[in-house]
Amino acid sequence: MGNQSDEKPVSGVVIDTLPNLTFTVELSDGKTTLAYVSGKMRLHRIKVLVGDKVELCLSPDGERGRITRRLNQ
Repeated sequence: MGNQSDEKPVSGVVIDTLPNLTFTVELSDGKTTLAYVSGKMRLHRIKVLVGDKVELCLSPDGERGRITRRLNQ
């Protein structure tokens, strides 16, 4: 993942949890992607659970993402 400026933030819903703080996220356009929790969220111990709405930055190829914030429900 590169700079924050070249990544587009998108929203999605967490549908599955995987080991090492990685998640399967269904994006707003219906696609699913693999995402991991950003360092700031790990530092502040922000929990992400199945069903949470999250904002993530996708990689340029759209295969993976980094969860940057947990949205209010």
